[in-house]
Amino acid sequence: MKKLVALLVFCFCFGCMAMANGLEGNGTLTEHTIKHKGIEYSYYLYTPKNLPKGAPLVIFFHGYGANNVPATGFGFNPIADKNGFAICYPRGPKDFRDMPCWAVGYSFHTEKGWERDDVGFTIKLVRHLQKQHGFSKHNIFATGHSNGGEMSYLLAYKASHVFAAVAPISGLTMEWMYRELRAKHPIPLLEIHGTNDVVSKWEGDPDNKDGWGEYIAVPRAVSYWAAVNRCTHEICEELPLINNKVIAHRYVDGINGNQVWLYEVVGGTHSWADKDMNPAAEIWKFFSLYLK
Repeated sequence: MKKLVALLVFCFCFGCMAMANGLEGNGTLTEHTIKHKGIEYSYYLYTPKNLPKGAPLVIFFHGYGANNVPATGFGFNPIADKNGFAICYPRGPKDFRDMPCWAVGYSFHTEKGWERDDVGFTIKLVRHLQKQHGFSKHNIFATGHSNGGEMSYLLAYKASHVFAAVAPISGLTMEWMYRELRAKHPIPLLEIHGTNDVVSKWEGDPDNKDGWGEYIAVPRAVSYWAAVNRCTHEICEELPLINNKVIAHRYVDGINGNQVWLYEVVGGTHSWADKDMNPAAEIWKFFSLYLK
């Protein structure tokens, strides 16, 4: 339960910071709703000025209990302005704890038989945005923090035919995913994770001590995707030092030129890691390798 309390405090503070500081970027932010299997989802869409048809699209998933106000704190909107892509911020409907979330198979959900087809919703959302706004049919990417990171992993397993690459941040691979699911296609993946994260532990939680369900260690999760992508070797380097040391583990020379990256934030906590790097810029740098 300590993990849950810490996570909710983080989400509350992060959301308040976003609302207080106002909209980032020079583009247009609009709010919309869409229904999937009778459930109404809301989302924000940020589009830079003069965005051409066929532009890339990034889907950003919030953490457990977060409101996902895409105002500031994530830093994606200015990166979208500079590089010419749209970004969608969907909001997960509330669970029985009254928390906005993404259904990724947490134990306190499955034990009560609670589930929701958020993967199906995401695919429907992408197709809707492509049809309505003329976004690229190929350059579709997913990222998210914490619970949103878990959602990104789940999409790598279940929707690699839709997404060109994914980037979970402080995300986990639940044990049930690792045990029951098999990747249908190779998909490039970037994970940014702090080694001192007490919410989404670097070493995993095989005994479900924190109540979210068993999940595997971060290096093991990333190694799985390096194997799926048939990467042949690892290149290690340190990012320029800003705060905590960041070790970039890059698994390269995979099928179709795919790579899998793990940014190990030494001493980092359950954060967006924006004191250690520019995460949005690093994520887009990774995604841009797979533009068609």
